[in-house]
Parts: sequence; C-alpha cells; structure tokens
Amino acid sequence: MALFDDILSGGNLVTGVALGVAAAVILPLAGPILRPLAKNVIKGGILAYQGAAGLIEDISDLAAEAAAETGREITPPAPQGATRSTGRVQPRAVEIRTGANC
Repeated sequence: MALFDDILSGGNLVTGVALGVAAAVILPLAGPILRPLAKNVIKGGILAYQGAAGLIEDISDLAAEAAAETGREITPPAPQGATRSTGRVQPRAVEIRTGANC
C-alpha cells in the first residue's frame, strides 16, 4: 500500500526505478499473450461496425420501400428554427428578463 501512496504523492527515485525495471521485465513477457487478445478485440469491433452498417442500410431500404408504397417522399425533419422553403435558419425569439427574477 505504501508503494501506491509513494506513486500518488510524487514518489521517490527508488520507486521510479523499481517501476521502470518491472515494466521492462513484465511487458516483453506479456506481449505474446496480449497481442492476440488485442487483435481479437479489434476484429470484433470491425465485425460489429460492419454489422451495424448493414442493419442501418436495411432499415433505410425498408423506409424507402414503405415511402414508395405510400407514394410520398421521405424528407428529414428541419432543424429547430429552420424553414423548409428557403432552408435558411431563422433567428429564435429570445425572452429578456429584467429585475430581481433574473
């Protein structure tokens, strides 16, 4: 416990050297174990990303088919304060308070 207290409080030279030596010994030994694990985690992330992209594409295809069946075009919602005719954002009304209630 004193080792962690030394590290958090700034430590000393002996603590720094001990941690450096420990890292130099442990990291090369852990590399052959951690490298395949890291590769599998990265592969899993890539597969999850590709699966999510395919799912989003399927959902957008379903929405387009449903819109085609109804005869309407799908338009994204306008941002707050925007008008659909010009596409420019209009300023929002701002309430100005005066007095002690500010």
